Amino acid sequence: MIQRVTAPALFPPPTYSHASVVEAGTRLAFLAGSVPLDAEGNLVGEGDPARQAEQVIANLREQLHAVGSDLQHVLATDVHVVSSEPAVLSTVWEVVEASGLSSGPHSSTLIGVACLGYTGQLVEITATAVVPEPGSDEASR
Repeated sequence: MIQRVTAPALFPPPTYSHASVVEAGTRLAFLAGSVPLDAEGNLVGEGDPARQAEQVIANLREQLHAVGSDLQHVLATDVHVVSSEPAVLSTVWEVVEASGLSSGPHSSTLIGVACLGYTGQLVEITATAVVPEPGSDEASR
């Protein structure tokens, strides 16, 4: 259902693929940016990009669950981090890897940005995922 491709002419990425290909007719979910807010709308992990990344991934799991998918079916992500420091971006990426989100591997872009939508927000992740048909082999993975 999902073909992960690493272009042989390019430097091999460490834990992601260059592209993901999905057969026509597959249901896809295009998720809005997941943000580090709790269910009451409070910012989680003020000043702590790693803690915010954990909350963002927890929220992303909920978004995926709501459409009948999960982290294993994510095809592509954009990980936005408020920082110009590669070390901060790496810290957030370590949280992404530990979550299982980068398994697959999937296609991802890690981006340092000047600011995000909520005051104090340091991390946001957008994702595209396959929504497996109930009872399919993909749904049971």
